[in-house]
Amino acid sequence: MLRRTLLAALLLTTACGGGTGGAPGTIEYWLWDSAQQPGYQKCADAFQRRHPGLRVHISQYGWDEYWSKLTASFIADTAPDVFTDQLAKFPQFVDLEVLRPLDDLVPTADIEDSDFQEGLAELWKGKDGKRYGSPKDWDTIAMFYDTAALRAAGVDPATLGELTWNPRDGGTFEKTIARLTVDQNGVRGDEPGFDRTRVKTYGLAANGGGGDNWGQTQWSAFTGSAGWQATDRNPWGTRFNLDDPVVQDTLRWYFGLVQKGYLASFAAIGGNNVITADKQIQSGIAAMGLSGSWTISSFTGLTDAAGRKLDIGLAPTPIGPTGKRASMFNGLADSITTFSRQPENAAKWVKFMSGEECQNIIGRSGVVFPARPAGTELAIAYNRDERKLDVSAFTDHIADRTTFPLPVTSNAADVTALMRPALDSIFLGEAPATSLTHLNQQLNELFEVSG
Repeated sequence: MLRRTLLAALLLTTACGGGTGGAPGTIEYWLWDSAQQPGYQKCADAFQRRHPGLRVHISQYGWDEYWSKLTASFIADTAPDVFTDQLAKFPQFVDLEVLRPLDDLVPTADIEDSDFQEGLAELWKGKDGKRYGSPKDWDTIAMFYDTAALRAAGVDPATLGELTWNPRDGGTFEKTIARLTVDQNGVRGDEPGFDRTRVKTYGLAANGGGGDNWGQTQWSAFTGSAGWQATDRNPWGTRFNLDDPVVQDTLRWYFGLVQKGYLASFAAIGGNNVITADKQIQSGIAAMGLSGSWTISSFTGLTDAAGRKLDIGLAPTPIGPTGKRASMFNGLADSITTFSRQPENAAKWVKFMSGEECQNIIGRSGVVFPARPAGTELAIAYNRDERKLDVSAFTDHIADRTTFPLPVTSNAADVTALMRPALDSIFLGEAPATSLTHLNQQLNELFEVSG
């Protein structure tokens, strides 16, 4: 806590001096997703035609480098005017007061919650009720699968839409991933003689313990469909519910799939250098995997060793004990730093990115689902017409209201620092799911100390 307090003081001191920014009239914009850069360059070109005296310079960095450079830029007074923000990171930036309220700037003062998918804009408001991010897109979770692997296992893809799970025996979902699992001798997970210690292809891809993102692409679809909520309220909850038997039973079952040989192990996914779910399916490590809608282009672009395009399908998350399926509802937004020397110009760019023209450009690129419903429809059409892919496994969560938001709390960096090793230990089989009770106490103490 002391370290966080000192960093906050350092950042606030730096912020008072004003950012260096770029050349006069040049808005510095950072993003991390290379797949989205071409679309936003088109948006920048359109913006510049509308504002001849302004220019947008886009810098793209890989995920890990992006956040380390951003933090360093706050300290060194070299922060961009605008950057792509993420909900898991956003609360800490609010705590450190390095984000400028969009309500205080003329171009973005009239942004309305109703402009975007229901419930999305509210997540980007601080405890003071002010808006610190303008939504750019949204995402949900679904299951990607290799149709050839299903065919070899005799699994009809049509059955995936009706899979159910429970923490006692895993339901038809566990039966299916057992069938899709194959050991080194060609024995399947539901057949006599299966060797869980020598697995060739796992039924389900893994993506680590999930401690840095509340299990978004790991276990959140299961805890959500079991009726569990991470905090007492969202956003800005102050009490955690990791001592709830519902989440502990769910994670005991989920991580127990590793011991059964059905879920890719820590070693199988490359240890700390996690092999992503798309690459696990591409290499034959896994037959199926939970992932987010932002990875559609990655999955649909997969090829085999001979360069042939893989036939990838989509299925919804399984139905849980509540009788419903569920998905975490997340998204990105654009935030303006307190370091910008041209906040009004920066706000013009932010307003343009969340407006209809840019959102439609992004929708037509098919990389993500834009925050505006009209842009989402264009993305759905792109996937249907260009990729021949039905993306309703993602979008039905919105229509059916089966989403729940990623938890937004203060002390976000401290929460992640505690959660990551605790969840990794359960994934590795080094700690039981009941250890979450101690973690819950540690998380709640963060708020007692900071409060």
